[in-house]
Amino acid sequence: MRQFRWHLAGPIPPGSDLRRLGWQLREAPGAGGDGEAHPLLVRPEGLAFSEWLKLAGATPDVRKWMLMLDVSDGHERARLLRLGFGDALAPGLSLEELEQRLQRLIEQAQALPRTRCHGPLRLDLLAREAFVAGRALGLHPREFALLWRLADDPGEPVGPGELLGDVWRLAFRPETNSLAVHVSRLRAKLRLSGVDGLIETMPDGGYRLLAMPAPALPLLPTKLPLDAHLRLREEDGGQGLEVRQEDNHAA
Repeated sequence: MRQFRWHLAGPIPPGSDLRRLGWQLREAPGAGGDGEAHPLLVRPEGLAFSEWLKLAGATPDVRKWMLMLDVSDGHERARLLRLGFGDALAPGLSLEELEQRLQRLIEQAQALPRTRCHGPLRLDLLAREAFVAGRALGLHPREFALLWRLADDPGEPVGPGELLGDVWRLAFRPETNSLAVHVSRLRAKLRLSGVDGLIETMPDGGYRLLAMPAPALPLLPTKLPLDAHLRLREEDGGQGLEVRQEDNHAA
């Protein structure tokens, strides 16, 4: 069953209601927050400041599932795409075109990325190598596969059985300590590249890649006019966010 989400409570405009084409509406807000990923339709115009912070402050893996509707300004659509949202659409699209664009968003969101960045680390899936400041770590294929698997869910523990199944394709836990040996070698190469302490050992013998702290949002004015246009801009390699307000000219 094709499923989608609607960002806010209340009726969905007929021109955006994919239920008319057989889609199912997920009642829970957000995208990917319950272990399942479904596209999220958002109308950015008129959103409260707190709602903007939730959307723009989401991780890239969540933002890529969001489709922004009825954005009339071309520069604004380009800015939303630079922020990492899945798509930004002009007003007046037919429901059929919206469905096709949503299908394409799903395909792109489900595709494996060519690269992943985690703090100073850049992982290249095609080269099967990790880089720090442009210098390769010289990873063995299984060391890279192990690091890539841990980077699937930074901060989340991955059990030894799961790692052996995903990296070694084993359905059982062997008597050898191959997993621990590969982790030790991987840690040594990270240490030599100036990235130490990134992989933590769990009590059950599993591991986790420590989550990198998100940069703090800049302080905001305590009072904002109701008609202030809020803009969000990414900085620092696509991770930081800045919120600023358009000048209001008195009539």
